[in-house]
Amino acid sequence: MRAKHRRRRRVAIASAVVATGVLAGILLGVVGKVDQAIQELTLPLRHEDIIRQQADEKGVDASLIAAVIYAESRFRDQTSDAGARGLMQITPETALDIARRSEAQTFVIKDLGDPQINISYGTYHLRDLLDLYGDNEVAALAAYNAGPGNVDAWGGSDLKLENIRFPETRAYVEDVLDKQDEYRREYPRELGYR
Repeated sequence: MRAKHRRRRRVAIASAVVATGVLAGILLGVVGKVDQAIQELTLPLRHEDIIRQQADEKGVDASLIAAVIYAESRFRDQTSDAGARGLMQITPETALDIARRSEAQTFVIKDLGDPQINISYGTYHLRDLLDLYGDNEVAALAAYNAGPGNVDAWGGSDLKLENIRFPETRAYVEDVLDKQDEYRREYPRELGYR
């Protein structure tokens, strides 16, 4: 009788161990999905293939492009009150200037709703600003947000974060630089870092 009781007890313990393992696996799967959902809400990434392509083509850091998109639109196609459009919030005037300089033959403003065109034009603009300000990301981002005239008045290519006179622009630049680090850390494979 004791041997039978011990066997039942061993079977019960083994069953409990297996059930615990299964439950742990399920919980880890749920936690993983919750982590993914939180990341999608707090640090979304879409169109990474276009971002990588534009980063390579124009020599702009992919995580910087992603961070600008995050700051401008949270990866949602939209039009601002000022008329800026799409993921990277390109104004019609800037888009027409880029189309002219890049010799785009068929560009129309509604094309800014296309992620490929919007990210291409936004990265073109960002590259221009980086070139204008000697690769100073603070100055380029401040100009992306507040315009080159303001950046020139604040110090041009020597601009430091603390010299940005508009609090909203300073907060924008800080946010983009913080998000750039986060995108590089959280999405290295998707953005082509490995």
